[in-house]
Amino acid sequence: MVLKRALEDSISLKKQVLNDINISEIVNTLAMEMVSVLKSGGKVLFCGNGGSAADAQHLAAELSGRFYYDRPPLAAEALHVNTSFLTAVANDYSFDEVYSRMLKAYGNKGDMLIAISTSGNSANILNALEASTELGMKTALLSGITGGKARALAEYTILIPSSDTPRIQELHMIIGHSLCEIVEQTIFPQNI
Repeated sequence: MVLKRALEDSISLKKQVLNDINISEIVNTLAMEMVSVLKSGGKVLFCGNGGSAADAQHLAAELSGRFYYDRPPLAAEALHVNTSFLTAVANDYSFDEVYSRMLKAYGNKGDMLIAISTSGNSANILNALEASTELGMKTALLSGITGGKARALAEYTILIPSSDTPRIQELHMIIGHSLCEIVEQTIFPQNI
């Protein structure tokens, strides 16, 4: 019963996103912005919390490793992968500062931050978006139905029309994979 309901809800939400021209256009625009950043020698940095952190790390690996085929690596990383840094900053300052502090160390003008947050209200995500803007970085947000407070802080927003966290995360991964595919095909064209 639970699986059937989850699948039905997931299919319904996917159909909504499939029919939303705005989301398709933003995905294409964001992918081309990522291409521009990477071709200019910049980095694409990701951040999120919990499942969104896992998604951030997954997408960074698709770009820096490979997606559909062998090709040179692209400069992409999830900001939470250095656990010593993460725990030191959380302990010595605040968990709210972990991403903004890492960005101040490694973010540069012309890089891009893609923040993933189903609520759009996590303090560390808001601080990361603000720090990125101050550094002259491009900013994007993958979020849920409202985008929360983060919506106003990102240049590009992709909002999934739901407040159901697992369903939002499923769509974030499909969108993230679509971004990776467009980036890979654009920078390293190949018929697959």
